[in-house]
Amino acid sequence: MNRVTQEACAKINLGLDVTGRREDGYHLVRMIMQTVDIRDILEVEREAGSEEAPFSVTLVTDSSEIPAGGDNLICRAMNRMAEACGLKGHCHVRLTKRIPVAAGMAGGSTDAAGACLALRRLYDLDMTDEDLQKLLLPLGADIPYCVTGGTQLSEGIGEILTPLPDAPACALAVVKPPVSVSTPDAYRGIDAMEGYPHPDIDGQIRALEEGDLPALARRCANVLELVTGEKYPVIRALEELFMEYGALTACMSGSGPTVYAIFRQEDRERARQALEAMAADTVFTGCKGFLTGFCQGPAAAGEDRQ
Repeated sequence: MNRVTQEACAKINLGLDVTGRREDGYHLVRMIMQTVDIRDILEVEREAGSEEAPFSVTLVTDSSEIPAGGDNLICRAMNRMAEACGLKGHCHVRLTKRIPVAAGMAGGSTDAAGACLALRRLYDLDMTDEDLQKLLLPLGADIPYCVTGGTQLSEGIGEILTPLPDAPACALAVVKPPVSVSTPDAYRGIDAMEGYPHPDIDGQIRALEEGDLPALARRCANVLELVTGEKYPVIRALEELFMEYGALTACMSGSGPTVYAIFRQEDRERARQALEAMAADTVFTGCKGFLTGFCQGPAAAGEDRQ
């Protein structure tokens, strides 16, 4: 085998709470993470004849928004894995980017995880998901989750993961506004608050155990929206639009600015109509919308080729 294709799924936060901060500055969180069916595609090919050469990687992408050099998180993750596993040879990576950049949807983290999943297959490595998660954690707290995806409780700085029952099927509208959000600024804004309401994460877990989509949606909340939503009115405007069209909830993901809206599966047409209304309104100029749904983690696509 010298070429594999790997999909990398975006994520949203069904609930995001900040519960404290460590002495080293990292924030303690409690989140319900969920992969969604918006996927980047990674094609990873091992260059023939380079089997004995020191490991190296070349990245090309169809996106002008991300760096393609060695500082890219994909290259850093692959080099870290190669060093840990003693890999050799030159790898070419082609990234087809579909997840919005700087959107609070773990696009960089899921690409890094996907590249390493591809590398594991390409070299037929005896490495568990847990091994890979531990190896990649120093590169980003979201990456361990992205290795497996699905519906999970994330705690600590994001590295303590507990699988949860699959989220009920739904229609999901996702919109990335044309603004850039500073994640450190969002957390600094939370630090400056004397107190704030905390999401009912335990209630969401019960709703997942019962397969109750409305109960899950009612409890969707993100404390970082207290900061980002105040700074960017388009976030609240999007949420109001989706609720007018019958969404069960509308909420910001991560540190923003992406907004998602959960509709009952039978209301998929309403979700589509809401996205069309958004596209026709000059208030939302530059917003990029998706009609999608939940999915249960990264999956291989295409074929492994000799």
